[in-house]
Amino acid sequence: MAETRTIKSMLLKTCRNCPDSVALRFKREGHWQTLSYGELLDSSRAVSQLLCTRGARVGERIGIFLENCPEWPEIYFGIVCAGMTAVPVDAKLREQEVAHILRDAGCRTVFLSSRTYRVFRDAEPALPQITRAIVINMKEIEPLSNGKIEHLDYAGTLADAGGKDDKPAGFDRHDPAEDETASIIYTSGTTGLQKGAMLTHGNFCANVNSCIGAIHIKPSDNFLMVLPLHHSFSFTVNLLIPVAVGAQISFVESLKTIGENIREVSPTVLVGVPLLIEKIYSRIMDGLRRKRFAYWLYKSGLRAPIRRGILKKLGGRLRMAVVGGAPAPVHVLNGLSELGVPILEGYGLTETSPVLTFNPPERPKPGTVGKAIPGVEIRISTPDPEGVGEITARGPNVMAGYFNKPEATEAVLKDGWFHTGDLGSLDTDGYLAISGRKKNLIVNREGKNIYPEEVEDYIVKSPLILEAVVFGYREADETGERVGLIVVPDQDGLDTWAAHRKKRLDDDEVAEVLRAEVRKCVAGIAEYKRPRRIQIRTEEFEKTATGKIKRYLYAISPTEM
Repeated sequence: MAETRTIKSMLLKTCRNCPDSVALRFKREGHWQTLSYGELLDSSRAVSQLLCTRGARVGERIGIFLENCPEWPEIYFGIVCAGMTAVPVDAKLREQEVAHILRDAGCRTVFLSSRTYRVFRDAEPALPQITRAIVINMKEIEPLSNGKIEHLDYAGTLADAGGKDDKPAGFDRHDPAEDETASIIYTSGTTGLQKGAMLTHGNFCANVNSCIGAIHIKPSDNFLMVLPLHHSFSFTVNLLIPVAVGAQISFVESLKTIGENIREVSPTVLVGVPLLIEKIYSRIMDGLRRKRFAYWLYKSGLRAPIRRGILKKLGGRLRMAVVGGAPAPVHVLNGLSELGVPILEGYGLTETSPVLTFNPPERPKPGTVGKAIPGVEIRISTPDPEGVGEITARGPNVMAGYFNKPEATEAVLKDGWFHTGDLGSLDTDGYLAISGRKKNLIVNREGKNIYPEEVEDYIVKSPLILEAVVFGYREADETGERVGLIVVPDQDGLDTWAAHRKKRLDDDEVAEVLRAEVRKCVAGIAEYKRPRRIQIRTEEFEKTATGKIKRYLYAISPTEM
């Protein structure tokens, strides 16, 4: 397959080669519906025209604040194929986080759903630059009536969009170059605010072209869409890769209906994070244990009939599960493979579009994240005697930099190499094993990144809290991390608080007040970032000569929130 260099050329090539093939499959009002590649192209053209007729310019940043839905791909392609830049936003973020992203990116237009509009409405006072909100199912909301923002119903406005004037149609007015920014994807930052990684058309296409060969993707594949599309892993592997080869993408209705939807659409490729894969494996094993004869066959090594039954429950066609975003337990990888579900673990970061490595299907090594995909170089910086050092990467998939943050860009891009902040080692065959992290990043079981400093920034604003340190911790038998917190109370602040209420606080009451205060402080951030365990510490943290807390001296106790 000839390689494409821009997202627009990739989309056009597939739509011309197989216009009648199913691109998207989704369920509406209890019935499965499809959108062909030809129809996807038509809808994307209409989105481009909608934006252009309302004055959107080449290079302008356009927000996509949506949960997964069939409109998401056509909106994205409509934006980037007309030369604009898409800014995807996690649909689970709260108003403060959403406001930061849309404000930092300078978005004037944002696409919303009736569900995300409620958060946007609360964020709107902090977004003076927003002039247009295009809402899916706008009839379900009450638009702001301040006169500042133009509200458009997505379906109605899209139906009216068309090249009725003498100017070129919006989709065709500009052909993006490889080095033009297609997406700005925001990732949590160590300064307490998310940074936008600028990913070009060339970045994404290089990653797509390498991954197709690395894991042997076919036009006959059907990808199950479970992970949110704002996430770079899902966006590249679950959207761009199938579109590049003309494969099918099937949207699950919700996380609760995954099992049912798998049987209904019979996917061949499942893309997930460790938490999803663990749940699937756990349900399979629980079902096996309830069937004594089947479990006896499994334990005896007579697994052929067991495999057939399991694959049937997974739709009958599943040939591969791809997992990334966080470390996957080796026993789950081995267990699913024994049950007839080949599972390939990979590694990457938002800043690398995102894939750096994949376990090759013909020779996977569970416990490693595989080998560098074609075109990518992996190097271990300053390895210790065991060969462990910081993982650095170089390749055409590495971002152009962080949006409007040259210093942050210089800190991670050095002499053409991207410094991941992760620690790892390479074996003699070139397989990469992840050992830990140089930075303080917390990765939960869903593969979401949480920076302690971002959470701490919200907490230490309280007059009742002097210092706070956020850590990741693990429950027994879990690979992903949860968020834990140690806080030092501000005694003056507590005394003032108690005096206003004419109270004297004992130790238990201080702990109760502080936990309630933490809950209030983090109410404005995504739920997955909120501390699940809190420990109260009476003495200030030990610090370095420069005043930085010595994080390595502290750990989370079992005290729960």
